[in-house]
Amino acid sequence: MTKAELIEKVQSARGELSKRQVADVVDAVFDQLSRAIRKDRRFAVPGFGTFTVKKRAGRVGRNPKTGEAIQIAPTKTVGFKPAPELKKVL
Repeated sequence: MTKAELIEKVQSARGELSKRQVADVVDAVFDQLSRAIRKDRRFAVPGFGTFTVKKRAGRVGRNPKTGEAIQIAPTKTVGFKPAPELKKVL
């Protein structure tokens, strides 16, 4: 599902809101989710799952074109653990 499809589904479920209003709400939700993950290092939605910050260690990789070894820096990424209710639906 794309963002546009999500907006369309929410708008059709809540006909009193325009697509622009729904898009603004979706943008605000994802903005707040991003801020919460950055600040608190986690964001939990009961019945859906938990987003957490995960650290990836640095490692040695290979340039696929030359085969030369390169150092890949450590990074942070977002992990997601689904709630049991979500797993049951799948």
